[in-house]
Formats: sequence, structure tokens, C-alpha cells
Amino acid sequence: MKIAVVFYSMYGHVYGMAQEVVEGAKEVEGAEVEILRVPETLSQEVLEKMGALEAQKVLTDVPVCTVSYLDQMAESDAIIFGAPTRFGNVCGQMRQFLDSTGGLWSEGKLVGKVGSVFTCTATQHGGQESTILSLHTTLLHHGMIIVGLPYTFQGQTRIDEITGCSPYGASTIAGGKGERLPSENELEGARFQGRHVTEITARLARQ
Repeated sequence: MKIAVVFYSMYGHVYGMAQEVVEGAKEVEGAEVEILRVPETLSQEVLEKMGALEAQKVLTDVPVCTVSYLDQMAESDAIIFGAPTRFGNVCGQMRQFLDSTGGLWSEGKLVGKVGSVFTCTATQHGGQESTILSLHTTLLHHGMIIVGLPYTFQGQTRIDEITGCSPYGASTIAGGKGERLPSENELEGARFQGRHVTEITARLARQ
């Protein structure tokens, strides 16, 4: 059973969540988990002006999911996507990557596979749910089976702290300047999602 975690992260918040998704997926017996990042579309000059170069260095050991990887990705039984929001929608880097999957769509290679999404926003109400839902639309066009983050993850009902996570998927809040790192509750939501998606995938595989 192959699980792919495919993400984009500019400042490292989504990458931190992706690592926890991977750990959760690995808790399920028989799971082979691969983590990949989508290609960067911004120049080094722009990334430097945005203060993202240092964070990008952390990602150099993560394989890039280029077009040549697409057939390999299609061999996965589940794909869990992670991307930050841009004005309530998925970031351009992930959008461009998804737009390159037309060949997979035309051949129906993702039909029946499990798909799931997690995200990051700067603010508490900065589009966490709308970003995930916007990516769900693409997954549905591919014929994927969408799995979210159920309320059995009770961390999303807590009111003692400001926190991300919703039934649509795990999420974190980065702060207006990216100064806030994912909380333990948000990281646990990501682990829960990785484990839950993999468990659902295993059940489908046994049918």
C-alpha cells in the first residue's frame, strides 16, 4: 500500500505538517510512505525579497515531484496534498503542478484513489476551509475518493486555544509574518489525518 504526501511549503509551516502526516501514515501496518514537494515557480530573487530563502534550504533533501514523477505518483493508493493558502485559494505553485496532471486525468489514472488535503494560513480565518475545498474540486475531477479529518480527532473541538484543523483537513496558523509555528494540537491533527487516510485506504484495498 503506497501513500504519497505531496506538498508545497514556502516558509516551512506546511513542511512541518507534512512530516507529521507522514509519521501518522507510517503507523499503519503495510504502508509505504513517500514525501515529495512540488516545483518552485518563483525566482531566487523573488524568494529572497519574500524572506523565504533560509526556509527553502531545509527542503533541499525532499525530492521534487516533477512531471517525470507523475506516473510514479499514479501508482500510489492514496495522495495527501499539502499547500498554503493564497487569498483563500490554493497557492500558485500547487495549482501549476495540478494543472500539469492532465495526462493522468485523460487516462483516469487517479480514479478510485484516496485523496486528502491539509493547509496553512496566516490568520485564523484566512481561508483554511476554502483552500482545502478548492483543491477538493480538482481531486473530484480526477475521480478520487476524498477523506477529511473526522471529529474523532477531538483536538478540533477544543476552545482553550486558537488552533487550526477542521473536518475538511488539518491546518495551521502561521501568523501575519510567519512567526507562529504549528502547535502540538495542529501537529497531532496532521498525524491523525495521515493515519486516518491510510487506514481508509487499507480498508478499500481489502475489498
